[in-house]
Amino acid sequence: MSKSFVNKVLVGGALAAGAAVWAIAPRTFSDKRRNYVPSIPDVWYAHRGLHDAGSGLTAQYANESGEYVALARRMAMKAGYGSPSVAGAIAPENSLAAFAAACEAGYGIELDLQMTADGEIVVVHDGDLMRVAGDPRRVADLTYDELTRIPLFPTDAPGAAVAAPLSGSLEKPPLVTTPDSAPDGYFQHVPLFADVLKVVAGRVPLIVEYKFDDNSKWGPRDVELMEKGDALLQAYSGVYVIESFNPAAVNWYKENRPEVCRGQLSWWPQGEEKPSDPGALAKEYAAGALIFDWISRPDFVAYDWHGGNSPQVRLARFMGAVPVSWTVRSRDELAQCDDWFDHHIFEAFVPDER
Repeated sequence: MSKSFVNKVLVGGALAAGAAVWAIAPRTFSDKRRNYVPSIPDVWYAHRGLHDAGSGLTAQYANESGEYVALARRMAMKAGYGSPSVAGAIAPENSLAAFAAACEAGYGIELDLQMTADGEIVVVHDGDLMRVAGDPRRVADLTYDELTRIPLFPTDAPGAAVAAPLSGSLEKPPLVTTPDSAPDGYFQHVPLFADVLKVVAGRVPLIVEYKFDDNSKWGPRDVELMEKGDALLQAYSGVYVIESFNPAAVNWYKENRPEVCRGQLSWWPQGEEKPSDPGALAKEYAAGALIFDWISRPDFVAYDWHGGNSPQVRLARFMGAVPVSWTVRSRDELAQCDDWFDHHIFEAFVPDER
C-alpha cells in the first residue's frame, strides 16, 4: 500500500468527518445570544396532553398506565371537564380536556398542528381520524365545523389506545359521513389551536409540532400552515418552543422568527414503522443521522428515546444542541435513556417530580 494512497484515505476521512460535523451542527451560541433565544423550560412534557384515551395506552404499558389514566381523569374533572358519571373517555389525546388536565397537574404540553380543508389550524396528530375517532377520513379533507361533530373515542372506555371503528369505516370505499348535528352528552373533538392557547393561557410551557403528510416536500399549503400557526403563537403570551420532522418547517422559523427556540424531530428507523420503499427508507436514515440539520440549524434535537446514545445525538449535544426525548412511556424506559437527554416528553406513566 503506497504512502500516497494512505494519505488520500486520511484526507478523505477527515473531509467526510468535517462534512458530518458541519451538517449536524446546531445554531451557534452567538446566533442564540444575538436573537435572545430562550432555553427550554425544565419540566415534564405530557405527550398530546395528559390523556385518558389514545397514544401509548397499550397493553405493553398496562402496569403503569392505570395510575396515569386515573390522574388524567382527576385533573380533567378538576378543570371542569366531564364528571364521575361519564363512563367513557373524558380527556382523549390532543383535546381541550387533556390540555387542561396537564395544566392542572403542572406538566408542560407537547401538541401537533395541522390545517383543515377550510384553512383552520387545529390540534391533531394523525393525518386521518381512524385511530382517534374510528373515522377514516383525512383532517385535510374536513372543515372545522365538521370536526366539531365528530367525537374523539366516542364509545371507548378510559384507557383505550385505539377508537372503535365507526359503522361503514371499514368498507371499501368507506361509507362514513359527518352527522348533521353533534351527539348528545359529553364528548371532546379536535380543537382549534386558538382555543387550546386560551385554555393553557400561559400556565405551562408548550412544545408545538408542525405536522406534514410528507416531510420531504414543501408547498403553498405547508407555508400557509406555518404562517397561520405562527400568527397564533405571536399573539400568545405564554412560553413555547417549536419543532417538526420537516427541516423546511424548522428552517421557516430560522428565516422568519429567529428569536423562537426551534427543534428538529428525528428518529432512527426501526421496527414496523420503517418505510418499505427503499427511497423513503434512505431518506429516513439520512434524517435519523441528523444530516439535514444544516437546513434547520436547530436549538434542540427531539429524538426517539431509543437513540439517545447514538453517535449523531451525542455529537449534536456536544456541539450545543439540547436533546429532548420522545416518547417515554414507563419508568424502565426513562431509566434506560435519562442519561442521554435533558428533557422528556412522556405518557402512560406518572413521572416523579423534577
